[in-house]
Amino acid sequence: MKRIDLHIHTTASDGTATPEEVVREASRLGLAAIAITDHDTAGGYVRAAAEAEKTGLEVVPGIEISTKYGGPVHILGYYIDVASPALQEVLDWIVHDRDERNTKMCALMRADGIDITYEQMRERFGEVIGRPHFAEILVELGIASDMKDAFARFVEKGQKYYQGRKFLTIERSIELIRAAGGTAVLAHPFQYHLSAESLRALIEHCIDSGLEGIECRYSGYSEERSAYLESLAGEYGLIKTGGSDFHGTNKPEIRIGDGIGGLNVPYDFLETLKAHRAHS
Repeated sequence: MKRIDLHIHTTASDGTATPEEVVREASRLGLAAIAITDHDTAGGYVRAAAEAEKTGLEVVPGIEISTKYGGPVHILGYYIDVASPALQEVLDWIVHDRDERNTKMCALMRADGIDITYEQMRERFGEVIGRPHFAEILVELGIASDMKDAFARFVEKGQKYYQGRKFLTIERSIELIRAAGGTAVLAHPFQYHLSAESLRALIEHCIDSGLEGIECRYSGYSEERSAYLESLAGEYGLIKTGGSDFHGTNKPEIRIGDGIGGLNVPYDFLETLKAHRAHS
């Protein structure tokens, strides 16, 4: 059976493998197709697609957009037009807002004598920097005992180094993906730690906003959890997708195509996605 991986990050966002390295590894592993779904950017896809011409690997243009629904919720977009001016304008705004937030956090830390710049953070962790990266630095410097302590005392909301950032709404994110010709999919539903009732409410809210799919197979999800999500997809008439959420050495336990072991995303998922696009 042909296997695929529709959730992969590269150095274009917060992964540590370049788009070219991702393509070569996926080809070595015998995958039939992958999707590059970097956070808030489609920049990695162009490089991956160029490399894939040498290997025959199928590469899907994708993106992962961070939104808020109480807590963070991520929306995946597949087969977006990576050159869409309207999409790029909003993505530029997201990047600018995130850069401003991170610059302020670095300034607060330097004011306390912690010698760190935003440029150093990006060299270390890549283009997409979040609070976990600041927490990691605090642990390494011995200022916090562990990640939980770093968040609780320094980078959680209300703490001394915290700076907020703006997020698109679910509605706006899905609107952007669809306006760019893409298909909008709810990423890793169990990562939001919602009750069954609240998860249904989230899915229904997303459907009202134009959602077309659910990521049913994901790193660490048991067969039972994946089957439950697939049943929800069937109930709501949504496309099923799946992927590892590979980030390279930033999440060393996760491997392309295999997740943390046993991930199996069939090519049928991609065929259904293509058929949906053809009729939408």
